[in-house]
Amino acid sequence: MRTATYFFIFLNLSLAVFEEPAVYPLPFLVTSLVEVLCLLVFFGRLTHFAKVTLRNVFWKDTKNICIMVAILLSLTDLAIYGVLRIYNVRSVRWSRIVRPIFLINFAESRQIRRAFRSIRNTLPEITYVFLLFMFSLLMFSLMALKLFGERNLQTAEGLPYFKNYLEIVFDLYVLVTTANSPDVMMPAFDFSSWYALFFIAFVIINTYIFMSLFLAVVYNNYKKHLKVMFGGLNCD
Repeated sequence: MRTATYFFIFLNLSLAVFEEPAVYPLPFLVTSLVEVLCLLVFFGRLTHFAKVTLRNVFWKDTKNICIMVAILLSLTDLAIYGVLRIYNVRSVRWSRIVRPIFLINFAESRQIRRAFRSIRNTLPEITYVFLLFMFSLLMFSLMALKLFGERNLQTAEGLPYFKNYLEIVFDLYVLVTTANSPDVMMPAFDFSSWYALFFIAFVIINTYIFMSLFLAVVYNNYKKHLKVMFGGLNCD
């Protein structure tokens, strides 16, 4: 039963690769039939669990409620999407976001729930570091707008450079990962090499200091909660 449950959970999650927009698109009828099959298996597994569990225990378990709600939402969304597709009305499969619920809430996924609880308990404690990072990002974006916004600079594609505040925030956010380095700074550097100091300061503060601090806080808090869970607390 455990192997079958994991197989159909994997199959259900894999549908995202084949549903529109997809990497390897398959006809809607094929993906919908596979999804219905997976949901039937999940419902059968839940029914089997209900047969071997006391009724009051079964209905008090939030995991079972979450699975039933996820099945109902998935079937509802699939039916609505199919009807709209018949009338050539474009829509979005919003129920895809509930598919990981099946991975987390089945009884066989105890270890995954432990990791999920550790992550959930860690999030409030890293909020302050995240807010400091966002404050730094917003301040640097504001400085970039003041420094470059009135210089009438252009990107390599001929677009205005650092004219829109929200676009600046996004570009600098990507720069934290160094994915758009050095392209994002080249228009300013071509105008004056002294502007490189702004980007050097930004990378040092946000990439090397804040990201290292963020990683350290996440790691320490996750390790602490994981030790607590394996130290004897109820993990179900």
